[in-house]
Amino acid sequence: MAPTTLHIRPPRPEETPPPPGDKPVHPTDARHRLAELLGEDAEPRPSQSDYASAVTQAFVPRDHDGAPRFVLAEAGTGVGKTLGYIAPASLWAETNGAPVWISTYTRNLQHQIDGELDRLYPDAGIKRGQVVIRKGRENYLCLLNMEDAVRAVAVRRPDAIALGLLARWVGASRDGDLTGGGFPSWLADIAGRPRTLGLADRRGECIYSACAHYGKCFIEHSQRRAKRAKLVIANHALVMVQAARAASEPATRPTRYVFDEGHHLFDAADSAFAAALTGREAAELRRWLRGVEGSRRSRSRGLKARVEDLIGDDEQGAEALQAAMQAAVGLPGEGWAARIAEGQPAGPAEAFLAAARAQVYARAGDPDSPFDIECDTADPVPGLIEAAAALDGALDRLAHPLKQLRRLMMDRLDDEAAELDTGTRNRLEAVARSIEYRAGDTLAAWRSMLASLGNEPPADFTDWFQVDRYDGRDIDVGMHRHWIDPTIPFARAVAGPAHGVVVTSATLTDGSGDVEADWHSAEARTGALHLPSPAIRAGVPSPFDYAAQTKVFVVTDVRKDDLNQVSAAYRELFLASGGGALGLFTAIGRLRAVHRRMAGKLDEAGLSLYAQHVDGLSLPTLIDIFRAERDACLLGTDAVRDGVDVPGPALRLIVFDRVPWPRPTILHRARRDHFGKRVFDDSITRLRLKQAFGRLVRRADDHGVFVLLDPMMPSRLAGAFPAGAELRRVGLAEAVAETKAFLGG
Repeated sequence: MAPTTLHIRPPRPEETPPPPGDKPVHPTDARHRLAELLGEDAEPRPSQSDYASAVTQAFVPRDHDGAPRFVLAEAGTGVGKTLGYIAPASLWAETNGAPVWISTYTRNLQHQIDGELDRLYPDAGIKRGQVVIRKGRENYLCLLNMEDAVRAVAVRRPDAIALGLLARWVGASRDGDLTGGGFPSWLADIAGRPRTLGLADRRGECIYSACAHYGKCFIEHSQRRAKRAKLVIANHALVMVQAARAASEPATRPTRYVFDEGHHLFDAADSAFAAALTGREAAELRRWLRGVEGSRRSRSRGLKARVEDLIGDDEQGAEALQAAMQAAVGLPGEGWAARIAEGQPAGPAEAFLAAARAQVYARAGDPDSPFDIECDTADPVPGLIEAAAALDGALDRLAHPLKQLRRLMMDRLDDEAAELDTGTRNRLEAVARSIEYRAGDTLAAWRSMLASLGNEPPADFTDWFQVDRYDGRDIDVGMHRHWIDPTIPFARAVAGPAHGVVVTSATLTDGSGDVEADWHSAEARTGALHLPSPAIRAGVPSPFDYAAQTKVFVVTDVRKDDLNQVSAAYRELFLASGGGALGLFTAIGRLRAVHRRMAGKLDEAGLSLYAQHVDGLSLPTLIDIFRAERDACLLGTDAVRDGVDVPGPALRLIVFDRVPWPRPTILHRARRDHFGKRVFDDSITRLRLKQAFGRLVRRADDHGVFVLLDPMMPSRLAGAFPAGAELRRVGLAEAVAETKAFLGG
């Protein structure tokens, strides 16, 4: 599972950036830079200055290879941590001639940080050269895809209006980012994803310099600008995927990182360093290799169309390409899910998936559940080992020609170094990297998983079979492998090679009551325990007066398993606040049931009610509406809990349907055993409550009420709430009355 390093010719001397300097940032200088960013008329914020001073420790030269200056910095809500770390980060970048990468978990925060940087670079032209937002290429409009869509208007005339609006946006867009602050999210809701978000390069089918739009490609521009920028605003997924795929040469690897929303590092690493041999993943690989098959219309371009001209007259290359195309037939094809469900799989991959599905349905606790079902891989059902062996052989037949193709690309880079133009060289390198990831990493991980069936997985991993379901329908099936502790590969691939790392959040420690244990838990969740030097701890409390600004209630007389009672509680609390209410749920089914029961009464009261997974709008659009309408109400799940930022009275009440305990999955079972059973569960749950509560008060004049509709909440979780926010156990009637009195509803 360790990432395979792709050895590519180093950039030519004129392309290689000079090595960064090693001048430290002193705390006094960071405080001065912060004061400049805030301006002369800013209100004094000593806690923010203390925070800026503390994180400068990550901008001091390291003493040993593999031992970064690793700073864990918890900053309570209202400290102003964004400008607090921008101050030393920008100083270091300017002084040492190299970029600092600022990474977030959510796209929303990426754009908030970009907005804050207007203070540092008020001139938009200068800022464009100094600040770059980086995301995965699937977030950017592909101009070739748009050209194809425009050409198709002659056949699909209703697309003309949507594409015309999109073209207007392209003309004004700073970077072509379809998931950024400049893209009107409502356009995707109105025009549909295929005509908007679907025009991104979501399948890795870029043809690079062979594209007529290569010179003005949004993705290429952002990548090139990032090499010269002072501050690169990325996200955890991109940073980790680049490390996992070894996409960066040591000479260009960032040496300084700031990971904001650091409480999500564990989950981000879990996604980045996992492997999934599923129907969707394998079918996607087949599509990447063979392009669209059958009569279905698609812009999908297969590998042959993308590299045939690079191979030219090379017979070995042509034979390898043809062999790869033939071997790819063993992967799931169009209609694979229906064939598996009907017991008529076609090819070795579908046969294996059908056997895995049979084992899940035979052994899952509730095979009729509307949610995902899973089982262990131990004691495989009859026929599964044989199906795995057949699939392993098919994957070997696919890996061999793909490796030959990669070798051909590398040989051309070497043999024709003096003749290749820059565009062709870039294409060869990009194709080689892509094939290495597909043939070297993905196929190797799948084959390793298959080989372990019937045995225990490697010590650091856990394996399981899973059927993914949506609304009671099977949508995917396969085998999964995750690190039990995903911060191990994060420490090896990302943090360890860096010179300085800041991991910051308002919710790094979970509030167990034992300060040392809380910091140790934070170190475990961020990978600090796997580094040779101890983490530098810094904690700056929130300046808010939570005793005066908030109320926290646990309602004791509402049965959480009775959705009629739960719905009535939401309704009365939302009415008591006069709107401005956010309802959080631990399950989509509960959200929909409550929405159905309460929507009419809120409408009669003149309060707009919006709901994730109910309204046909994207989550960014729903949040934009909620933020704009002062008295609107919104129902959502964990994505809302972690991503919404609504300062002011538009959010003044949060109601949580029950204690957000972790789901008892096979993966969670393995981690629970590894990290300490109930202590692990409690830590996760306190952090979720802490994060949800943190949505309520975003500035000094905010006031709000937090209500948990779960009488079974144990008192040991009360540390999730900040000092001063007194938790009171009350009946629903009292909670409603106090909410109305406190908020003036």
